Amino acid sequence: MIKEDGYPYAFDPSACAGCGGRCCTGESGNIFVSPDEIRALAGALAMEEADFRRTYLEKRGYKFSLKEKIVGMSHDCIFFDRETNGCGVYTARPLQCRTFPFWEYYKTRVDELKRECPGIVDV
Repeated sequence: MIKEDGYPYAFDPSACAGCGGRCCTGESGNIFVSPDEIRALAGALAMEEADFRRTYLEKRGYKFSLKEKIVGMSHDCIFFDRETNGCGVYTARPLQCRTFPFWEYYKTRVDELKRECPGIVDV
């Protein structure tokens, strides 16, 4: 069980095994990446940074976001693998992914979070 100070819930990571990647699929959204994260992701994939940017990123305003792939009615993260139910760049995943479900947004929207993530536990 993982608990973060200031959050009214805990997270049971064992729930990820049977979840189907709901935090990586579903509605369209943005996974913003910093320049350091771009370098780390490119390195993890043994790619030149410029090639990584062209292949996997979209410009959103003044930021870069990981691309999505459409699977049926779902917008999946470009790195989510439905066969393994996991992240193809897990060790280099961006901070936004590493900190889920402990996002400021969910502090007051726990019911919404519970609908998305079966690993949310009341404390």
